[in-house]
Amino acid sequence: MILDQRTYTLHPGKLAEYLAAYEAEGYPIQTRHLGKPFGYFFTEVGTLNQIVHMWAYESMADREQKRAAMAADPAWQAWVKKGPGFFQHQENCILKSAPFFPGR
Repeated sequence: MILDQRTYTLHPGKLAEYLAAYEAEGYPIQTRHLGKPFGYFFTEVGTLNQIVHMWAYESMADREQKRAAMAADPAWQAWVKKGPGFFQHQENCILKSAPFFPGR
Protein backbone atom coordinates (compact mmCIF):
# COMPACT_ATOMS: atom_id res chain seq x y z
CA MET A 1 0.00 0.00 0.00
CA ILE A 2 1.08 3.57 -0.64
CA LEU A 3 -0.40 6.71 0.83
CA ASP A 4 -0.61 9.98 -1.09
CA GLN A 5 -0.52 12.73 1.54
CA ARG A 6 -1.53 16.17 0.28
CA THR A 7 -1.15 19.37 2.29
CA TYR A 8 -2.81 22.50 0.98
CA THR A 9 -2.34 25.94 2.53
CA LEU A 10 -5.34 28.14 1.95
CA HIS A 11 -5.57 31.92 1.85
CA PRO A 12 -6.50 33.24 5.34
CA GLY A 13 -10.24 33.28 5.87
CA LYS A 14 -10.95 30.75 3.08
CA LEU A 15 -10.99 27.47 5.05
CA ALA A 16 -14.73 27.30 5.83
CA GLU A 17 -15.66 28.40 2.30
CA TYR A 18 -13.33 25.82 0.76
CA LEU A 19 -14.56 22.96 2.95
CA ALA A 20 -18.19 23.75 2.08
CA ALA A 21 -17.43 23.98 -1.64
CA TYR A 22 -15.29 20.84 -1.62
CA GLU A 23 -17.95 18.85 0.27
CA ALA A 24 -20.60 19.89 -2.26
CA GLU A 25 -18.57 19.71 -5.46
CA GLY A 26 -15.06 18.25 -5.24
CA TYR A 27 -15.55 15.39 -2.78
CA PRO A 28 -18.25 13.57 -4.80
CA ILE A 29 -16.10 13.69 -7.93
CA GLN A 30 -12.92 12.64 -6.18
CA THR A 31 -14.47 9.74 -4.30
CA ARG A 32 -16.11 8.50 -7.49
CA HIS A 33 -12.62 7.99 -8.94
CA LEU A 34 -10.39 7.40 -5.90
CA GLY A 35 -12.72 5.83 -3.35
CA LYS A 36 -12.96 7.19 0.18
CA PRO A 37 -9.90 9.01 1.52
CA PHE A 38 -7.72 7.47 4.23
CA GLY A 39 -8.24 10.75 6.09
CA TYR A 40 -9.25 14.38 5.52
CA PHE A 41 -8.27 16.96 8.15
CA PHE A 42 -7.70 20.64 8.80
CA THR A 43 -5.23 22.15 11.25
CA GLU A 44 -6.34 23.35 14.65
CA VAL A 45 -2.89 23.90 16.16
CA GLY A 46 0.34 24.60 14.29
CA THR A 47 0.37 26.07 10.80
CA LEU A 48 -3.15 27.35 10.31
CA ASN A 49 -5.27 27.47 7.17
CA GLN A 50 -4.13 24.01 6.07
CA ILE A 51 -5.96 20.92 5.01
CA VAL A 52 -4.25 17.55 4.96
CA HIS A 53 -5.82 14.67 3.09
CA MET A 54 -4.55 11.18 2.44
CA TRP A 55 -5.50 8.69 -0.24
CA ALA A 56 -4.55 5.00 -0.09
CA TYR A 57 -3.60 3.04 -3.21
CA GLU A 58 -2.48 -0.52 -3.82
CA SER A 59 0.54 0.68 -5.84
CA MET A 60 1.89 3.60 -7.86
CA ALA A 61 0.27 2.05 -10.94
CA ASP A 62 -3.11 2.00 -9.14
CA ARG A 63 -2.62 5.65 -8.17
CA GLU A 64 -1.66 6.68 -11.69
CA GLN A 65 -4.64 4.87 -13.24
CA LYS A 66 -7.18 6.35 -10.81
CA ARG A 67 -5.77 9.87 -10.95
CA ALA A 68 -5.63 9.79 -14.78
CA ALA A 69 -9.31 8.82 -14.93
CA MET A 70 -10.15 11.62 -12.51
CA ALA A 71 -8.07 14.16 -14.46
CA ALA A 72 -9.97 13.25 -17.64
CA ASP A 73 -13.35 13.90 -16.00
CA PRO A 74 -14.76 17.27 -17.17
CA ALA A 75 -16.42 17.79 -13.79
CA TRP A 76 -13.03 17.43 -12.06
CA GLN A 77 -11.40 19.79 -14.57
CA ALA A 78 -14.04 22.42 -13.74
CA TRP A 79 -13.48 21.94 -10.00
CA VAL A 80 -9.69 22.26 -10.28
CA LYS A 81 -10.06 25.66 -11.94
CA LYS A 82 -11.50 26.97 -8.66
CA GLY A 83 -8.30 26.10 -6.75
CA PRO A 84 -6.33 29.31 -7.31
CA GLY A 85 -9.01 31.27 -5.45
CA PHE A 86 -8.42 29.12 -2.38
CA PHE A 87 -4.80 27.94 -2.33
CA GLN A 88 -1.51 29.63 -1.54
CA HIS A 89 0.57 26.45 -1.64
CA GLN A 90 0.11 22.75 -2.41
CA GLU A 91 2.41 19.88 -1.50
CA ASN A 92 2.13 16.14 -1.79
CA CYS A 93 4.18 13.26 -0.49
CA ILE A 94 4.03 9.56 -1.32
CA LEU A 95 4.43 7.30 1.73
CA LYS A 96 5.09 3.57 1.63
CA SER A 97 3.54 1.20 4.13
CA ALA A 98 5.94 -0.36 6.66
CA PRO A 99 6.41 -4.14 6.19
CA PHE A 100 4.54 -4.94 9.42
CA PHE A 101 1.57 -2.70 8.61
CA PRO A 102 -0.94 -4.43 6.36
CA GLY A 103 -2.84 -1.26 5.49
CA ARG A 104 -6.58 -0.98 5.64
